[in-house]
Amino acid sequence: MMSRRGCGLAAVLAAAAMLALWSFLGGWFGSGPLEKDRNFVVPNGASLTAVAQHLEDNGIVRSADGFVLRARIFGGGGGIKAGEFRIPAHASPSRVLAIISSDDVIRRYVTIPEGMPSIMVQERLMAVPQLTGEVAVPEEGSVLPDSYAFDKGESREAVLRRMQAAMSRTLKELWAARGSDIAVETPEQAVILASIVEKETGKPEERRMVAGLYSNRLEKGMLLQADPTIIYPITKGKPLGRRIRQSEIQAVNDYNTYTMVGLPRHPITNPGKASIEAVLHPAKTDDLYMVADGTGGHAFASTLEQHNANVAKWFAIRRKRGEL
Repeated sequence: MMSRRGCGLAAVLAAAAMLALWSFLGGWFGSGPLEKDRNFVVPNGASLTAVAQHLEDNGIVRSADGFVLRARIFGGGGGIKAGEFRIPAHASPSRVLAIISSDDVIRRYVTIPEGMPSIMVQERLMAVPQLTGEVAVPEEGSVLPDSYAFDKGESREAVLRRMQAAMSRTLKELWAARGSDIAVETPEQAVILASIVEKETGKPEERRMVAGLYSNRLEKGMLLQADPTIIYPITKGKPLGRRIRQSEIQAVNDYNTYTMVGLPRHPITNPGKASIEAVLHPAKTDDLYMVADGTGGHAFASTLEQHNANVAKWFAIRRKRGEL
């Protein structure tokens, strides 16, 4: 039989073991030192040891070594993920590991509206403080307007590449499904014409009609006479802020469709998917002319006589508004 002294020693050892186990578990499941919620970034390719040290440096866990040890015992084998995470105040080390091993990353977005020219795409990317590095003005028409998710600290160049890859992918898909009787001969021409359609109408329901009208002009060898093509060489697609001058209407360059037959040499903006689809599936129409109708849309005409009547109505509206 064990002596009383032996029983006492065993009890002490058992108590000590229980205390050590409790301390070890408490260091994993107990409250952490973080006083306020904060964001935490796990870099791409970072090791558990490096992340643990970063957690300690930011006051999220008390001990990097303790975090690593417990994570390897209790972590369940899941790997940590790169990205930005929201860590709540007093989150336990167990909770912290669960968060940075999940897909619950903070989603940030940069939005490129339909018809935003490339010079403004570059400005928008440069204005996002969570992105890094410089980025040049992309080739006009190479960016697909959309909302793009990005990670904090990601390079602007990487985000731009995704935007351009989206345009390449979308254009390839749309071109493969194009109509049989269209005025453009290549995907590049489709983007050029779509950029004009994008700038000429703010009404989604008019896109196919505008595309049909310009397709008719192209096929007849008529001047397109699209005002946005006058403005682009002057502002690179930004608003002109004034009326177009007669000298600008008469300017000869690679864009002005008042002095050149056919399409401009390059796009005049980044057209959205809907405008590209409109060019590849234009409305079947005889119309060759259009003018604003005072509602934000256009009045269309197939003859010059009809067009002149529509222009007279538009001038009457402008006089009534005090614009003339």
